[in-house]
Parts: sequence; structure tokens; C-alpha cells
Amino acid sequence: MVGSHADQLASFKDKLFAYPRILAQADDGAYVVVDYSEARDIDARDEIPERRVKSGYVALGVRKAQQDLVLATPAGNVRHFAVGRRKGAEIITVYLHGQGGSRRQGVDDFTFGGNFNRIKNLMVENDGLYLSPDFSDFGDAGAAEISALLDHYLQQSPGAKLFIACGSMGGGLCWKLAADKALAPRLSGLLLLGSHWDDGFLDSEAFRRKVPVFFGQGSRDTVFPVEKQEAFYRSIRKRSPGYPVRFVRFETGTHGTPIRMTDWRQTLNWMRSME
Repeated sequence: MVGSHADQLASFKDKLFAYPRILAQADDGAYVVVDYSEARDIDARDEIPERRVKSGYVALGVRKAQQDLVLATPAGNVRHFAVGRRKGAEIITVYLHGQGGSRRQGVDDFTFGGNFNRIKNLMVENDGLYLSPDFSDFGDAGAAEISALLDHYLQQSPGAKLFIACGSMGGGLCWKLAADKALAPRLSGLLLLGSHWDDGFLDSEAFRRKVPVFFGQGSRDTVFPVEKQEAFYRSIRKRSPGYPVRFVRFETGTHGTPIRMTDWRQTLNWMRSME
């Protein structure tokens, strides 16, 4: 499905963040294998490999729209960064970090090839809000905290489309939130970045509502093997033919590759076009 112009996020450094060569496609383009090269996509892109991207990939003016906040909720205090419109946002994108991460990971302008700087700029330039929170764990407590945080901001922006991106172990929260019957009706998309699978999703409220799902996975991910995530992708398509799900396999990429390489704008525009 092709969305209207109104569905499309305005561009931000699209050429720099576009996928490199496409090696293969299947499922009418829903499954894509992307050429990934550490020499090109890390060494040639970063001033300091994996620590500081070259300046052309970032726009630091977005920091003026960034705040480090604490929200008191029924689930406890939730520390988080908020970038962009805290009221009246048209789109809200949330990043949930993995094991050993923190809210700071999702707003670091220079790591992961500048990809977090890109999503911050995309949200600010498109009247949106970007959130990067801390949470207690990847289980029920963490899910309750994130649900409360999102409930607050959705009340402030009742017309906003909500997208949740989960890196690595953060996927546990994506799947729990997908099963949240109060939150699922507000979900417009889930992004699993180097993350894991959960067969329970096939019985979730989000699945019943056909919330779009994106998987980005490195072919050499030793934490969550790509073959298992691909099998889960296929199980979604089998259970519900035509389900809005996409899979991008970064060939030779490792565990963190999808966080660096996923094209935020392309993915969110696809998800927005599904509604």
C-alpha cells in the first residue's frame, strides 16, 4: 500500500541513511537482504569507530528540543528523555534499550552511526515527540512503567500515532506492551531491532489489530540467531496472510547492526501507510 503525501515524514539526510545494495528480496518486498560492510558502514562512517560518527551525519541543533525529565506515575517515577513536542504531537516514537543500556543510549547523537540523532531530528521536524526512558526491568515492572509513561504522553497528544522500537532485550517490553489491551489500540507500529521473538504475540491484542511489525536483524547475531527471528517472521505471515510485517536482514551484520542501520524514515512511513 502506498500512503498519501500526508502520511510521509519529511526527509532528513535520506541519502546518508539509505540502505546499501539490496542483495535479495522475497515476499513481494516484505523480506529484504541488505549488503552490510563493517569497513564501509562503521570504519568509513565514523571518526572513531563505534564511538563517534562523522559530523555530516548529525544535526546537533535538535539538542535544544531535548529534556531530561522525571515523570511521577502510578508505577513509580520514570526517568526519560523527551525530544520535541510534549503536547500536541502528531507522532510519538519511543526507543526501549537492551541489557546494560539506559535512557542515554537512545539520545546519543554520535554512536550507532548517528541513527539516534536522525530519529530525534525526524520527530522534531515532523511535529513529533521522541522518548528514551529508563525502566526497572524487561518484565512486568518495566512494562507497567512504560505503559504509564505512554499513557501520560498520549493524553497530552491524543491524536498522535505511536511507534515503539525495542533494541535487543528491550523486545520483551515490546511484546508485553503488544498484549496490553489498553495500549494496543493506540499502537501504530512495533520495531524489533536485533531483538527476540515471542510466540505469545500471535494471541495478542496488537496482533488481532494487525499492528505493523518491523524486524531488523544481523545475519551474524550471536545473541538472537537470525534464523529464529526469520522463523518467527514466517509464523506471523502463516498465521495471518497479508499481515503488515517486514524483515530486513543485514548480511554479515552483528547484534547491534540494526540499531545502526535501520532506516527510520522508510520504516515509519511504511507503517503510517498501513492505516
